[in-house]
Amino acid sequence: MVDNRRTAEAEAEVRVEVDGAELAAEVHGDPADPAILLIHGAGHCRLNWPDGFVRRLVEGGRCVVRYDARDAGASTTFPVGAPPYALPDLAEDAAVVIDALGLGRAHVLGMSQGAAVGQLLALGHPDRVATLTLASGTPGIPGQEQPDLPPVSDRLAAFFAQVEQDAQDAEDAQDARGGKAEQDAAAAREAVVESIVEGERPFAAVSRPFDEDGVRRLAARIVDHARDLAAQSTNPYLLDAGTPWRARLGAITAPTLVLHGEEDPLFPPEHGRALAAEIPGARFLALPGTGHEVFPEHTWDTVVPALLAHTANRDDPPRPA
Repeated sequence: MVDNRRTAEAEAEVRVEVDGAELAAEVHGDPADPAILLIHGAGHCRLNWPDGFVRRLVEGGRCVVRYDARDAGASTTFPVGAPPYALPDLAEDAAVVIDALGLGRAHVLGMSQGAAVGQLLALGHPDRVATLTLASGTPGIPGQEQPDLPPVSDRLAAFFAQVEQDAQDAEDAQDARGGKAEQDAAAAREAVVESIVEGERPFAAVSRPFDEDGVRRLAARIVDHARDLAAQSTNPYLLDAGTPWRARLGAITAPTLVLHGEEDPLFPPEHGRALAAEIPGARFLALPGTGHEVFPEHTWDTVVPALLAHTANRDDPPRPA
């Protein structure tokens, strides 16, 4: 018999008030099931967590919550280039979401910048974190606490340099025209979609074909979902990370699973192994054929059972539906 509560269809969007902002969240599955809170990475929104992946978790008996962080998706956005908050504030936001939705102690899954937020949440609010899963992460503050770990790949470094040059060229061309060029709205939207596709391409594994069509369909949804796409693609990269915390990772008490792509060009696998080594009892799981990506479909048969096992048999009492 099918339990109609266990579907991946979301409830109506929930608005959560945090300090100085309003976050948009959605709940999938039976609220009485153990809750997994998904924290997305910089420049992403809640839609970047694949619908099919969420569905698999719900079918496994989990209530899945995904939400838009500040400056992402349908949540509050701020002027481009001037976010009035820091990275630790995002961890406080996650704690508020857990409380506002009545999740008690949630199973927290963070990806990339979301993995940094997850670390801070587990350190600052251990009573809110039943288990911790960190995907495509690095120990502590990216770029500040990893002199012992490998840098970004040459391919990705070249991409970053080209992006910077293209931005400068575009600014120069606009100045030469004396203002913004007129562009058909449909053409402008398509250009933004294509820029998202090309922005995701260098982060993908090189050993597998890039899912261009799938990424393009998702990019179109992201564009339509975003309140301010410029803020989403800019402000999260400007945040003050706060006080370095790599040396404090040994204080994390939540059972921790570290997932990492074997072909991650931003944080090579050594970053994930170091992260797991510094959290007591953490388990490391490598994902073959995977770059710095939000769980491509070929990983689901590995990732979903690992998550279901990691979030099972905990001592939290069931929450009322």
